[in-house]
Amino acid sequence: MVIRLGEQKIYFYKAGQLAGISPISSGREGMATRAGNFAVIEKDIDHASSLFGDYISRDGTVLKREIDVRKDPRPPGALFDAAKMPYFMRITGATGMHEGYLPGYPASHGCIRLPHRMAEIFYHESSVGTPVKIVP
Repeated sequence: MVIRLGEQKIYFYKAGQLAGISPISSGREGMATRAGNFAVIEKDIDHASSLFGDYISRDGTVLKREIDVRKDPRPPGALFDAAKMPYFMRITGATGMHEGYLPGYPASHGCIRLPHRMAEIFYHESSVGTPVKIVP
């Protein structure tokens, strides 16, 4: 896979041949997706973030959206509702590729968001060890 941050696109290759292209949304300003050579090191079809999500009340009412557990104190009695990251393919640390919202510009916390269908295809067509090159 080759991710071109300037284009906000990912290119999927099989046996050296281009097999698919998809739009992405990479890391926003201050949380930029790091360029470099990586590989898929873990796959989790039903992944949920341990860092990002919402604080909700016991009845499910959202108290605070898009929190970072490292920075946002939990209100008394609140529960952490982890951000869902279906079809997660980890490439380094807390960074991976997964299904997510694509607003047309870099908007994530550093991950590479893919549209549902492409996340599903790329997940099933890749394996642990698949090379991932991220270029500016």
